[in-house]
Amino acid sequence: MRETEKHNQKVATLTFASVYPHYIKKVQSKGRTIKELHQVIEWLTGFNENKLSKLIEENVTFENFFDQAKLNSNAYLIKGVICGYKIEEIENPLTKKVRYLDKLIDELAKGKEMETILRK
Repeated sequence: MRETEKHNQKVATLTFASVYPHYIKKVQSKGRTIKELHQVIEWLTGFNENKLSKLIEENVTFENFFDQAKLNSNAYLIKGVICGYKIEEIENPLTKKVRYLDKLIDELAKGKEMETILRK
């Protein structure tokens, strides 16, 4: 799929709090834990549980969420296809960061080892 400006704008204005319950449901339905989900989010963004809770409470958009994040220096190692988009081909920086997160959560739900997910 090719990204469009309309799609990128939709991603930017989507709130993290609206998607977070779906992340929880996805990983728990595959036998993973919220603690593991938080570990993945913290690895990518630097947000600990307290900061994550605050961002959810504030109902921040993904744009604001990633503006505040300190992206892991190994995030560029996240590759593959997620939601029909090849991560390496995404040009919009914010959309790429959101897809990084989606890919990590997808790998968690698929049962990959945490060390593999976190690109150590």
